[in-house]
Amino acid sequence: MGLGRFNALTRDDTLALLLSCCGSRRWAERVAAHRPYPDPESLLAAADEACYDLTPGELDEALAEESLSSQPLVGARGPGTLAAHTALRAAHAEYERRFRHVFVICLDGYRDEELLDQVLSGIRTRLGNEPDEERAVAAEELRRLARGRLTRLMGSGP
Repeated sequence: MGLGRFNALTRDDTLALLLSCCGSRRWAERVAAHRPYPDPESLLAAADEACYDLTPGELDEALAEESLSSQPLVGARGPGTLAAHTALRAAHAEYERRFRHVFVICLDGYRDEELLDQVLSGIRTRLGNEPDEERAVAAEELRRLARGRLTRLMGSGP
């Protein structure tokens, strides 16, 4: 879309677009309120700051909007893939039982063939976290996800 078009959107369209990046209404409102942004770095800085300021309830709201993909991870093919996906589903179920929200992880920067291993490794490691520690990790992953989504939206146009 590009930054110019983002800055020119109506408030409602801006909020809808931002909510597709992070499910917290307050986050979207804070980021929208600072338009127009002079450059993409300013937009990303505002998005980061708004994520850092999420209250526990707002973090819950954002996490509730994240969904577990029903599609197999790209690049996950070959021997052992079915077993890996079965293990992943079981790990997700245990994670949600333990922490009461969906597992979120930012996979930006990994190659397709690394995605499944990264998710499996991440969820196994994070299942050992204490609930308060995991909330902080999940909040950081959510911030990274929102930042990546915004970056991709801004990267395709003037």
